[in-house]
Parts: sequence; structure tokens; C-alpha cells
Amino acid sequence: MLVCGRRLLTALLQAQRWTFQPSRDMRLVQFQAPHLTGPHVGLESGNGEGVMNLSAFDPTPPKTVLEFLEQGEAAVSVARRALTAQLPVLPWSEVTILAPVTQPDRVVCVGMNYMDHCRQQNVPVPKEPIIFSKFSGFIMGDREVDWEVELAVIIGKKGKHIKATDTMAHVAGFTVAHDVSARDWQMTRNGKQWLLGKTFDTFFPRALIPEWCFYISDPPNLKICCHGNGEVVQSSSTNQMVFKTEELIAWVSRFVTVCPGDIILTGTPAGVGVFRKPPLFLKKGDEVQCETEELGVIINKVV
Repeated sequence: MLVCGRRLLTALLQAQRWTFQPSRDMRLVQFQAPHLTGPHVGLESGNGEGVMNLSAFDPTPPKTVLEFLEQGEAAVSVARRALTAQLPVLPWSEVTILAPVTQPDRVVCVGMNYMDHCRQQNVPVPKEPIIFSKFSGFIMGDREVDWEVELAVIIGKKGKHIKATDTMAHVAGFTVAHDVSARDWQMTRNGKQWLLGKTFDTFFPRALIPEWCFYISDPPNLKICCHGNGEVVQSSSTNQMVFKTEELIAWVSRFVTVCPGDIILTGTPAGVGVFRKPPLFLKKGDEVQCETEELGVIINKVV
């Protein structure tokens, strides 16, 4: 299986179109601890030494980041007041950090959305976004297994028929994702439908804490790279995207209602193993490091 390692990411509460200005002091974390039941939502302490549990401040706080997003301004108000309450800090060593959305209802993926990825395959750039889906798992297995570093978007506000100019009001944040693919199942089996090849259990590791979009300086121009066993296998920029984040959200919302917690994977750049000569695939013991500028790193090992 592919095991998610600890990554280096801070999460900043995004409050676009809410009533207060976000602060670099507010870092949202979803975690669990041995003495607590189920997941909890907390705030990273100001000194970065651990997590402050919102349950210690409010007896009925949202239990998950998804609930937090769904509650909107009410949850933000509680979190803001909690920041000034000097809550006890749980050290990092005593908590387990969870993915920001552990079981998203919808994972929307975009194929062939980097110009350099299209050039690697010697295929034309798509005229419309190529949309597919995958089920949400965390960790992995099969034979011709490939790597794909991606910028992921977490939806924070429900919407349908969203204008591209309004999409950022529906975004909670961005994070790093590793889209794992079983190329044999994707390209030669199952009628060449992509779903099974993309959605084995554990084929969707992603970063544990998102960077809320208010503080991403330039989402369309972030460096994005992937290392396999220490060697650079993908190195590009989000400026290579055929369809930018705003266009993708607007396009998807034409067909389905996007909801808080939904995740959109925006595509992968050139360098994937299946199109190398000869092809190169993951094997037991390999370590994959996916990184996006301003968002951090996730490290996964094939075991």
C-alpha cells in the first residue's frame, strides 16, 4: 500500500465573502487523539507547537472540516473567538493529523490539462476539459502503477452554474495530491474506461492540511514537481494548465452542483512513467514525493 507520510503544510482559514478578514494566526487542522472519540477540528497554536481543540472552547463545534465548511460564518466566528481563549495545546506528538476531507462525496479529475503533458504524449491540446472521477481512498496496489502530482481544489461553498469570475468565492483552499493510476487497467482493460484504473483502494493520497486560497499568491503560476526515489520525475508550473482553476470549476458546475468538501484534481504535468521510453512504474519500496509551491510536500512509500 502507499502510506502517507507527514507533510510540511500550514492551513490558513479562508474567509472570502464572510464577514471578517482572515488572519495568518488562524490555521485549521483536522485531527484525532487517543483520548478523543472520532475526528476533531482544531487550530494550530500560535507558536506552532501543537493543536488547540475547538471542543475545549465550544461544546458543540463542527467535528470535521467538512462540517466546518458547511456551517460557514458561524463556525468561523467560533474559531476566531477560540484564538483569544488561550486553550490548552495538544503537542503534535500526541495527535494524528487527518486529511482535510477524509471521505469527500465527489472527487472530480481533469485529464490532459497540462500543455507539456499533451506534448509528452504527442496529442493535441483538448478543446474542452476532459472530466472523469475517482472514488476517495487514501493509501494503494497493482502492477503498472504510475505517479501524478496534482494541484487539488477543495470546494467550500455550494454552487451551480457558477461564473468563472465568481468561482473563488466557492473555494475553501488548495492542497497537494498524488493521483495514483494503474495504467494496465486504465489503458488496456475494462474497455479502456478510466474509472477502475484510477480508483483502487488507496489511490488518492493527498496533503493533510490545505492552504486556504486567500493566501495563495498566484494559483495559476505555482511550481509543481514530483520526485521518485530522490530523482526529479515531474517538474513544471501550473501556468502550463490548459484550463485554469476558475474555468474548471465553472465547467464542472454546469453539469453538477459542487458542494463543500468536493475535491477537484486539476491535472498533472509531463513526466509520468507510462509515457517514458521505456515506461517506468512504481514498485515495492519506492518513495514518491509530490510538491507544490506554497502548499508543501507529501511523501508516500510503496509498501
